Amino acid sequence: MLPKPPPREGTLGFLYLPPYRVQGSSVAGEATVVSVPELDVCFDMGYCPRAMLASRHVCISHGHMDHIGGLAYYCSQRSFQGMGEGSIVCDARIAPAIERMMAGYVELERQSTPYKLTALKNNDEMPLKANIVLRAVEVEHTVPAMGYVAVEKRSKLKEELLGTPQEKLRELKDRGVEITRQIQIPLVAYLGDTAPGPHLIREDVRKAQIVICECTFTEPEHIDRAKVGMHMHAEAVAEWLGVLECQHLVLVHVSRRTNLAAARKRIMELAGPERAKKVHLLMDHRFNRERYEQQLLEAGPEAQQGAAHSQEG
Repeated sequence: MLPKPPPREGTLGFLYLPPYRVQGSSVAGEATVVSVPELDVCFDMGYCPRAMLASRHVCISHGHMDHIGGLAYYCSQRSFQGMGEGSIVCDARIAPAIERMMAGYVELERQSTPYKLTALKNNDEMPLKANIVLRAVEVEHTVPAMGYVAVEKRSKLKEELLGTPQEKLRELKDRGVEITRQIQIPLVAYLGDTAPGPHLIREDVRKAQIVICECTFTEPEHIDRAKVGMHMHAEAVAEWLGVLECQHLVLVHVSRRTNLAAARKRIMELAGPERAKKVHLLMDHRFNRERYEQQLLEAGPEAQQGAAHSQEG
C-alpha cells in the first residue's frame, strides 16, 4: 500500500471589510498570524506565510509559541529578500525575552538578522502611518499580554469658529490662539488572546470600525475551560456585542475541533440575528469566499477582472 502524501498547507483566511483587508490564519494552539495590509501591520506571527512578509510592523500580543513561532523567520526573510528590517512591536514586559530569543538565532546562524524592537506599555502610542498611531491596550491572559488599536487622529476647526473668515482665523492663529480640536477615530482593534475584562469596553476598542478578537470556545460545556485558560467564550462574545459599536467583529483562534457552521449558528442564537450580522469567522473559508464573490458581483466587471489578475499574479 502506498503512503498518503502530506496534507496541504491550509488556505489563508480572507475578509474584505472596506476599506480594509483582514487576512491570515488562526487556529487555537497551533498558530495565529493576522494582517491588515492597508495599515502595513501584522498581528502576531505564529508562523510566517509569504503574504505576511509585506507587513513592515509585527505586533506581538504575548509570548506563547503559537503567536511568536515565526517571528525570527519573518525578520530573516525580509532581510534576505531585501525588504528592509522588520519592525517588532511588543509588550514591554516581554521585550527582554524577545531580544534574548533573537540573540539565540544569531548564535545558531552565525549571522545577525536586522530588526527594530519597540516596547510599549499600556496606552503608549507609536506612529504607524500618516495621521495614524498604534496604541497599546493591556489585556488579561495567563501571561503578560497586549492588544493594539490603530487610531487615526484628525484636526478639525473648533465648532465655535465654524464660519469664521480665513483672515480672522489667521489672526487668531498668529496670536497663539488654538483654533483646532483633535478628534480620534479608532480604525482597527486587535486583542489577541484574552479573558473578558474592562479592556473590552474601552472607548477606543468599543468604537473601532473593525475589532479582531479570539473566540476559542463556543460549546456550552466549555465555559469553565475558557475561564481556566483565560480565553473568550461565545457567550462572552454575545454579551460584548451588546455594547460594541464596530461595523465588523472578526473572530479568530477557534479550535480545530470546532464545527464552524455550528459556531456561526451558536453565535446567532446567543446574540440574535441582527447583532450576529457583524460577526465573521476568519477561518470559515467557504462562507467568506461566498461573501467575497457576492462583493465582486455587486462591484461589477472591472472589479472582477482586477481580482482575477491579482490571483493570476
